[in-house]
Amino acid sequence: MVVVNIVVSVIVIIILQLLGMVIFSWMTPFKDMEELKKGNTAVGIALGGKFLGTAIILGVAAYTNTSIWFLAMWFAVGYVCLIAVYWIFELVTPGFKISEQLKKGNTAVAVLLSMVFVGMAFAISSLIV
Repeated sequence: MVVVNIVVSVIVIIILQLLGMVIFSWMTPFKDMEELKKGNTAVGIALGGKFLGTAIILGVAAYTNTSIWFLAMWFAVGYVCLIAVYWIFELVTPGFKISEQLKKGNTAVAVLLSMVFVGMAFAISSLIV
């Protein structure tokens, strides 16, 4: 029975992580995978930060909840917070659009955005516990 619970949990975690990444890709006006194929390092860095930020929230939600439903609920709450962070970050950088800078390959913006995602994921995760 324990093995079944672990397998189901891992499947749910993978599905939620993939769903989170799909939703993030819908938020950008360009195709993330096409930019990666072109070798756009900035998009890769930003996408990595989104993935890690999402994984941090998902990991804490999984660690602190024994129910798959509560795991999914807390992940959803944390994920909505991460999306809000992206839009707030976009608002506090009025001199340029983040997505345009990423498409141009601006790695400085990508690193900053990536760290914003990771840092906020840690902060948001403290609310889940």
